[in-house]
Amino acid sequence: MLLAIDTSAGSSVAVVDGDLVLAENSTEDTMRHAEVIGDMIRQTLDDARVEPRQLDLVVAGMGPGPFTGLRVGIAAARAFALGIGRPVVPAVSHDAVAFDEWSAGVRGAVLVVTDARRREVYWSSYDLTDAGAVRSDGPALCRPDELPYPDFERIDATQIGAGALGRVVRLQRERGEQPEFTEPLYLRSPDVTMPGARKRVTR
Repeated sequence: MLLAIDTSAGSSVAVVDGDLVLAENSTEDTMRHAEVIGDMIRQTLDDARVEPRQLDLVVAGMGPGPFTGLRVGIAAARAFALGIGRPVVPAVSHDAVAFDEWSAGVRGAVLVVTDARRREVYWSSYDLTDAGAVRSDGPALCRPDELPYPDFERIDATQIGAGALGRVVRLQRERGEQPEFTEPLYLRSPDVTMPGARKRVTR
């Protein structure tokens, strides 16, 4: 049994047991990640009637996503996992969207697109076959008019479901697959940077 957390596009928390999502709470609000994530974790565990000690691991959505929102979910996942003595498994957030499409019966090449703000988008391409959803390219960042693969079916996602993300990780672990990305997928530098060395004033 696992707890999945994603804040790459809004916020979502889910408890997943095997292929079953026991409980999930989500919001598309992209401005209040830090204010809602703690209550969402508590509420989701209550809804699932699961105690933290019953969990085997915690899944953290690694993006792609904007810096501020994404790091809230990752920090929450790491802190919660540390508190209960369980491992954290990183996962690509777009994989959850592709998995949802695959589960709904979609087959073929699809392009998952999410808002990156600053008039840019994140994208990942997938091949959806009867065997599953396989990422073929990305995640990457570009302007909307620069999106590749114009012939692929485009999926614009405003929410990443933690339930789907948890199910993706369960399948990957069953297949013996290791996480491809272990660091947050910001794909651009943060707005705030450390100041450089002071310039020496000469007279």
